[in-house]
Amino acid sequence: MSHPRLSLKDISKSYDGRRVVSDVSLDVMPGQVTCLLGPSGCGKSTTLRIVAGVEEQDTGTIHVDGDLIADGTTMRPPEQRPIGLIFQDFALFPHLSVAQNVAFGLRRTEDPAARVKELLGKVGMTAYIDRFPHELSGGEQQRVALARALAPRPKIMLMDEPFSGLDDRLRDDIRDETLDVLTAEGTAVLLVTHEPTEAMRMADEIALMRDGRIVQRGAPYNIYNTPVDRAAAGFFSDINTIKGTVNGALTQTAFGQFLAPGVPDGTEVDICIRPQHLKIDFDRGGRGPSPTPVEGTAALGVVKRSRFLGSESLVDLKMEFDGSVLTAAVPSVFLPKPGTPLWVMIRRDRCFVFPRT
Repeated sequence: MSHPRLSLKDISKSYDGRRVVSDVSLDVMPGQVTCLLGPSGCGKSTTLRIVAGVEEQDTGTIHVDGDLIADGTTMRPPEQRPIGLIFQDFALFPHLSVAQNVAFGLRRTEDPAARVKELLGKVGMTAYIDRFPHELSGGEQQRVALARALAPRPKIMLMDEPFSGLDDRLRDDIRDETLDVLTAEGTAVLLVTHEPTEAMRMADEIALMRDGRIVQRGAPYNIYNTPVDRAAAGFFSDINTIKGTVNGALTQTAFGQFLAPGVPDGTEVDICIRPQHLKIDFDRGGRGPSPTPVEGTAALGVVKRSRFLGSESLVDLKMEFDGSVLTAAVPSVFLPKPGTPLWVMIRRDRCFVFPRT
């Protein structure tokens, strides 16, 4: 088994007595894309700067291919770390041509013309070799920034919100092209973003950060479907919340009973379910359907609002049993009028039960 290309162990950082990164440990394998995901101010960009060497951690160690590069007392400067950087603003030198930008970080022992030609070919920018940054579109500048970052053959690529300045359609294309090039180079990637969709699309592993700590790590599928708490579930998508109280490891709701193993009796809990797992019964009209093992008991709601979003419709329903409002996502077009009564079931196997905080 290969060793981690990048290994962080118990990294912490404080500013003026305020802890902004706390005990962060993370391994990134060669060719792996790991995403630090979280809201603004959670410590993800500070972690990235510590890896780059522009910030020094207070405690903890950083290794690259098993070699120590920082341990809180010894710190290898950024230019001596085999690390490439790509940022949101691209940071191209405006007075240098595309070729000169790409060649800027090359070692003297390398044939710059050959390496520049190779990299511009990989990112589809060979025809722009003599142009200057102001003559390029945002997507073209991003491709040049990628080629420049790859020129010195870094073992690790750090990316801080690299695609947020691009429009949505261009962002998808550039993002996929960038990953293809990085994967082909065998580069380990540590990416920072606050957008869950981008993280799930790009990452092999997601590290979800909150208040300076990694609260959950895992593959996108696992972290989405087994959130560690209500905040983690809600960070990846909208969620509906059904309130309940535990009695005998069970919580009674209008949708039937839910298991709450290990939760003490009397504890108030939130049962969370995403809109796409709230199912409207189209066949039974005003009759409540019989319980099923997966969907459980149906509950009656009255439509408050419905709207069409292109690939799906969202329907807000005021529930008869407690007056709460739940939102159901329905594929294609479904726009019932306000006041329409509808029976609703839920995917019990897609519900999360968390003690209320």
